[in-house]
Amino acid sequence: MANIKSAIKRIQVNERNRLRNKSHKSAIRTLMKKYFTAVEAYQSNPSPEALEEVQQHMNLAYSKIDKAVKRGVLHSNTGARKKARLAKALKQQDTAAA
Repeated sequence: MANIKSAIKRIQVNERNRLRNKSHKSAIRTLMKKYFTAVEAYQSNPSPEALEEVQQHMNLAYSKIDKAVKRGVLHSNTGARKKARLAKALKQQDTAAA
């Protein structure tokens, strides 16, 4: 345990930031999973309603990833990689359906 007052404060700040980062990352993972399940549903039964749902989930995931990058929770390259994986999943479904 730290004895110096500034070190104690840094420990508290680090813990607060760790919890914030953890909640952001967890929300991103959840939104990505929901998106991938929506893409699978769209693949099994292609319809305009299913495509609309996929787009909605994609928008939510993109938004959360961009906000995490802006707040410093994720590195910009990590955010770009996650968004590319989302776009790639839908593109593969479109080419498989065509």
